[in-house]
Amino acid sequence: MENDRYMEFTNEKTVSEAIKYRRSIRVFKKEAIDTEKVKECIHLASLAPTSSNMQLWEFYHVCSPEKLLQITEACFFQNAAKTANQMVVVVSRKDLWKKRVAANIQFLKKSFGNKPESEYSKREKFALYYYQKIVPGLYFDFIGILGYIKYLYFHILGFFKPTYKESRRSDMRIVAQKSAALAAQNFMISMASIHYDTCPMEGFDSKRIKKILNIDRAAEINMIIACGIREENGVYGEQFRIPMDEIYFKV
Repeated sequence: MENDRYMEFTNEKTVSEAIKYRRSIRVFKKEAIDTEKVKECIHLASLAPTSSNMQLWEFYHVCSPEKLLQITEACFFQNAAKTANQMVVVVSRKDLWKKRVAANIQFLKKSFGNKPESEYSKREKFALYYYQKIVPGLYFDFIGILGYIKYLYFHILGFFKPTYKESRRSDMRIVAQKSAALAAQNFMISMASIHYDTCPMEGFDSKRIKKILNIDRAAEINMIIACGIREENGVYGEQFRIPMDEIYFKV
């Protein structure tokens, strides 16, 4: 059934073609794009890889002309915002880690057949232990103090064996933001595959955006993605990339 859903969703470009086609478009045509197709691209965004399968993200699909105008002002009236037909606000929700842990545990128990824990295999026991002990141990903190204690402990342990050291509150914030960015890239490539265009924007008043969309105070806006169909002058110049011999190192 799920496969049928994707067969119905027409991807006109291959992954490589979509990546090469995607550019940050600054000017969009005054032409409507299909809301349901954009929603499907958001669904594809949610299939992106995410640290520990925590899925600490939310997506606000902005279609209301009134909200678009308000967000445009909060984005300093940059052209991509002014001409966008729709917008997608990608939000990082590190604060929801307890809820996501519970969801993963529930999913695991269901996939194990809801049998008694005494019947779990060694692999199944470790999977549950990971979400019951390890993940909470990384995410739980108290005004940053526990994070620095963990950071010091892991660095001392690192003298004796390979150890994961990014355990401070700021480190876990970065982890959540990286996952949200991966989802955003999935979204933009999915949009490009159906000839829809995007522009990821980082220039905005985050406090105003949260108020406009009623986003929780604890959430963090990862980026705002303007959506539409590119105008001929929508691409500002040729694409520039650093030569591969400066960034590629075969070891």
